[in-house]
Amino acid sequence: MPVFEFRCVQCGHLFEKLFRTNDEKVDLTCPQCGADSLERVMSRANHVMGLGKAGKMKPTVTTKSCRPGSSCTTIDFPGPSR
Repeated sequence: MPVFEFRCVQCGHLFEKLFRTNDEKVDLTCPQCGADSLERVMSRANHVMGLGKAGKMKPTVTTKSCRPGSSCTTIDFPGPSR
């Protein structure tokens, strides 16, 4: 269920909208002024690297050979696993 962030072109109000399914019909109007002139904006990420237990938790970067002549890199971020 993705959450998208929108900005009203009329009044500048920022708000989020939850979409439960891809084909769901939703009312996309500004909750503040009722205008339907909206633009989708990129939401900010909420992850800070290198912080945690006194700054000791840092991401682990692993690079290995995937096949001859190429490599693959993975980044493991610290924190609780889901």
